[in-house]
This record gives sequence, structure tokens and C-alpha cells, in this order.
Amino acid sequence: MNTPSNAPQVYIIDDDDAVRSGLRLLLASCGLASRSFASAQAFLDDVPTDAQGCLLLDVRMPGLSGLDLQERMQALGYELPVILLTGHGDVPMAVRAMKRGALDFIQKPFNEQYLLDRVQEALQQSLNRAERRRVRVEIEERLARLTAREQAILERLVQGQANKVIAADLGISERTVEVHRAHVMDKMGARTLAHLVQTIADLQRD
Repeated sequence: MNTPSNAPQVYIIDDDDAVRSGLRLLLASCGLASRSFASAQAFLDDVPTDAQGCLLLDVRMPGLSGLDLQERMQALGYELPVILLTGHGDVPMAVRAMKRGALDFIQKPFNEQYLLDRVQEALQQSLNRAERRRVRVEIEERLARLTAREQAILERLVQGQANKVIAADLGISERTVEVHRAHVMDKMGARTLAHLVQTIADLQRD
């Protein structure tokens, strides 16, 4: 099945051929696209940092371990949710990975339905992150279209200043403030002042 390179996928990283094949078959049975890699380095060499989806990652592998890969991904800017696959003796390593932000760790042999449920949760998390990035880019593009005067008025609107106060502060008439305010609302795609304030607050929080 051909899948667009930017489409959400499940990336399987495990040095065991049988595990990789079994996971791909399981995911395919639920209509989930996946790609598999025998090593952490092979994944890094092939998958871009803006990839969407999630990772099924074996903790203990030759070369870069699961923990090593998790650290490398964070340094490079990957945002893929990570689900760790562990053997019984690897639980302490998995706990450390959880503290670094992994979504879950699942011991082998795993319950197939539980794994699928967690994969679906991870994929949704990835989609939500992608949507937040898209919205952020759109807001930043809208902000860039504001004139210097409109930006000055926006800053004061977000601070809760009334038109009269803004007019006195900037040395312009209230009517001029109202005109610029209308332009700001239109350019920012804001339905109400409360919507505008919330949009900027969300941007600053991210």
C-alpha cells in the first residue's frame, strides 16, 4: 500500500525480524500504515523530523538502544509519540524512558488489543500536535500581515485597554482606533475581542 510520506504512520524499530513482521501484519489488519526498521540508526537515516505518526520502539537493540534513540530524537526535534516494547528485564529502562516522555511501555509478549488501543491513542496525539502546529503557523502569518500601528493596537487590546485609553496612549482619535481595531479583527480572523485575546494567549502559551 502506497502511503504519502507525510501521512501518519506507525514506525516499528526492532532488531527481531519476526517481531517486525508480526507487528506490521497486526497493524495492517486494522488498516494502519507502518514502516519497519531493524535499527535506530536506519530510522534516523530515513525518517524526517517532521514525520507524523508514532513509534513502536524496542528498548534493547544493538548499536543505538531505545533510550539512545529517544534522546537523539528529542535533540533533533522529532515529536513522534513513543511506545516502548520491552522484555521482562528491561522494565527499569522503560521507566526511565517514560520519565523522558514516552507514552507507554508494553512488555513482550503483548496483548494485541491493548497495543492497538495505545497505537490509536498515539496517532491521535500526533494528529493533535500537527493541528496545533498548523494553527500556530497560520496565526503567525496573520500577525505578520499587520501594520506597525495595528500591532501596537493589538498589544493594547490584549492587555485589556479600552479604545479611549489606546487613543490617548498612541496620540490618535478613538475613531482611528476603532478603524484599526476592525482591521486587526479582520486580519486575525477573530469573531470577537474575546476570541482575539484567546488566540494570542494560545500562541504565547505554545
